[in-house]
Amino acid sequence: MCGIAGRVNLLSGAPVDPASIEAMCRRIAHRGPDGQGTLVEGFAGFGHRRLAILDLSDAASQPMVSPDGRHWIVFNGEIYNFLEIRRELEARGVRFRTSSDTEVLLASYSAFGPACLERLRGMFAFAIWDVEERTLFLARDRVGKKPLFYRVDKDGIAFASEPQAFYADVRFEARPARRAVALYLAYGYVPSPLSAFEGVCKLPPAHYGIFKDGRLEVSRYWRLHYSPKVDLTEADAVERLLELMSEAVRLRLISDVPLGAFLSGGVDSSVVVALMAQLSNGPVKTFSIGFEEEEFDELPYARLVAERYGTHHEEFVVRSDAVAMIPKLVRHYGEPFADSSAIPTYYLSELTRRHVTVALNGDAGDESFAGYTRYVPAPKAELYARTPSSVRRLLAKIGRALPVPVLSASLPARAARWVQVMQGDPQHRYAESMMCLDSALRRRIYASEFLAEAETPDPAEIVLGAYGASDAKDFTDATMHTDIETYLPGDILVKVDIATMAHGLEGRSPFLDHRVMEFAASLPVHFKLRGREKKYLLRRAARRLVPDSLLDRPKKGFSIPLARWFRGELRSMAFDVLLSRRAAERGIMSRPRVEALLRDHCEGRYEWHVQLWTLLMLELWFREFVDA
Repeated sequence: MCGIAGRVNLLSGAPVDPASIEAMCRRIAHRGPDGQGTLVEGFAGFGHRRLAILDLSDAASQPMVSPDGRHWIVFNGEIYNFLEIRRELEARGVRFRTSSDTEVLLASYSAFGPACLERLRGMFAFAIWDVEERTLFLARDRVGKKPLFYRVDKDGIAFASEPQAFYADVRFEARPARRAVALYLAYGYVPSPLSAFEGVCKLPPAHYGIFKDGRLEVSRYWRLHYSPKVDLTEADAVERLLELMSEAVRLRLISDVPLGAFLSGGVDSSVVVALMAQLSNGPVKTFSIGFEEEEFDELPYARLVAERYGTHHEEFVVRSDAVAMIPKLVRHYGEPFADSSAIPTYYLSELTRRHVTVALNGDAGDESFAGYTRYVPAPKAELYARTPSSVRRLLAKIGRALPVPVLSASLPARAARWVQVMQGDPQHRYAESMMCLDSALRRRIYASEFLAEAETPDPAEIVLGAYGASDAKDFTDATMHTDIETYLPGDILVKVDIATMAHGLEGRSPFLDHRVMEFAASLPVHFKLRGREKKYLLRRAARRLVPDSLLDRPKKGFSIPLARWFRGELRSMAFDVLLSRRAAERGIMSRPRVEALLRDHCEGRYEWHVQLWTLLMLELWFREFVDA
């Protein structure tokens, strides 16, 4: 787990300045506190910040060069099945000088080229320079656990783990990408391949890119398939799931440094900790975070699992003064990012890093096994769908006729907004439900000059495109696939990667093992969602591992008391920042409309905390990365 950066001036042939590669690495030093390495020859330069996990010797440092000198590599991540690949390569006559997965990855590329990606089981973003072919190869893991940004300019191409590294390049101009800003305001994150910066792109998950002769060609190498379905009994499906999860956890226990786990008290992290305890020789180290506010606190449930398995358990309580660290959060995320659970994730990572260097987590169990409430058909939507078409047409006519101030919380306004939403097809409704600022609110609060460019094309096309790419026959499967293509890599994985790497902590996610995900995709929907029971099969498997009281409680989610903070500790900052002259001059928001949101929320008339947080994080990003 590390940070990578580099530049190849294939277009101009201009020599790369070693100082610029070193400066890029210093910008992402937090990702790799254990050392820095650079390799510059002529018009190619690679840099690496190391977080030593496997083979702590200097021989495993990067950049690494193949024995024949043809290939260079910088690599961020872990290849969990590297021992299996190593044995295959040794049978072909390859000899290794280290015990690192980096050397195995480099040898695998030398032997198989881009096809090596099909063998890899892990999380990764890496770059390989082919000295003979004058080709740069970039690749990213199947679900987007590890980030990779790049920018093509008049000299060639530069790449990095985080966009902050590009500030070390004199060619880089920090201009906001207006389309990316519009999509951020809709979804709370900037979806790939866009980035928040003009001219900077993200390599999408499950893709590789080849830069040759001045052109970057990007190709996809993996996709989840939901057809055909496996034919298993429930008992056999439970057994197979436990086998796959045990293997995924076992592979993620390989480490030459101290290792532990995040324990939230939810089903997913509890299953991971239970399996770790079964597979480990000694007590597992677990780490949990809670809140002073009881309705947000899950520490008692985490303790149930910690006590059952005798873990060495550490807890941290987030207090309302956490808002003081918001500027630090903005700096680390590099792009505007609106998931407020980044705050507890950041603090949990900080606590965990004091004790271990690697932490397993339960990310992606919801997206694969139908853990979100939004996957359960909404009763109101079902009722509307069963309503005769003549009644639906009448309701739609009434909804259009009513004056509907979007900032109103009155019953007529809420009813009219609901009718308007119900007019769309299920896919469009889901897209709207996933937005921080839905289409009605955007039309009301955007400045007129920003509205046209922000809505063309419709931000919903991001979600609709993911639906269209799925081979799922069932809407629930298609919706989970859509989340795996959009929300998971754009929000959840970004949140955890940045929060952990800010502290030099490696996060590992057994539920993101692609074999686990492929098995989940192959299951019939009734194994994932049974009536209104979410995670049906996973819960059946979990009953063998964790207390029933944990499984039978309602899902809370990893949220913070944000609504309360905006009426208290965050109130002054929100008014000062969002109603400032600087914010108004950006031409994005209507200041009177934003002020109405603020006053409605702070005076208790309506809950706008998600929307206000989204706007606040955008303006703070502008100040940190554009104005400065």
